[in-house]
Amino acid sequence: MTTMENLPRHVTVLEYLQRQLAGDLAEGTVTHMRYPTAISALLKLRIAEIGEALAVIEIDADAALHGNQQGTVHGGLLCELADAAIGTAHSTLMEPGESFTSIDLKATFLRPVWQSRLRARAWAEHRGRTISHYRCDVERDDGKLAATITSAVMTLRGERAQGR
Repeated sequence: MTTMENLPRHVTVLEYLQRQLAGDLAEGTVTHMRYPTAISALLKLRIAEIGEALAVIEIDADAALHGNQQGTVHGGLLCELADAAIGTAHSTLMEPGESFTSIDLKATFLRPVWQSRLRARAWAEHRGRTISHYRCDVERDDGKLAATITSAVMTLRGERAQGR
């Protein structure tokens, strides 16, 4: 026999992530998107702040683990960190039956990283019904910007959102 207590409690993505961050996500609470994402778990990305169309994601970056040929942290890691922050920010706007996809991503690298806790702060500069534009600043733990990333994100609805 199923009781109301045994049924999962469905919440919005924003509420789910806020509760997860606060440490008071009740067992059985679910949302319609996957959290944590597989790539975030693999790279050990952490949500540091969450709001409507806003996310701050952190990673402890180290060239010994995430390095390129020059001995600095690979720019692709900074792009992935920013993409995760942008995706997390946009996911806070998604309703059941909606999904999204990135249309583009442009990175401008400003400073190298060798070993640092990186913070990617992403926010919507323009929120459209279908296309939204985001900016993400990736900051080193010394407070200096390592990169700025911009991205356009398309919200998918109905059949377009199925399986994504």
